Amino acid sequence: MTAQITQHTPSFATAPQLELSDLNEIAALGFKTIICNRPDDEGGPAQPKAALLKAQAQNLGLSFHHIPFTSGQLTEELVKEFAHVIKSSEAPVLAFCRSGARSTQIWNLGL
Repeated sequence: MTAQITQHTPSFATAPQLELSDLNEIAALGFKTIICNRPDDEGGPAQPKAALLKAQAQNLGLSFHHIPFTSGQLTEELVKEFAHVIKSSEAPVLAFCRSGARSTQIWNLGL
């Protein structure tokens, strides 16, 4: 797998940018929900679009949510949305962004 997963709790982990090829392993690792915090095209044309990742995730039986934000653009509404998805989704949950830092930040704020 190209992405390094950081396990924060038994039910929540973060990772840097996921590739389509990572999703099979993520499903095999037992994750049930993926949250993408990365805006489309933030990393240029090589970054897979959220819709493409969502389609592949759903084909593997995973739930997928897109809650994008850029560094410095985190709002209270996004934190509430993220917290709601965490509470209402099947665990374990894997959230990702470019490096994993934004996903960790929004999770910490939503506790």
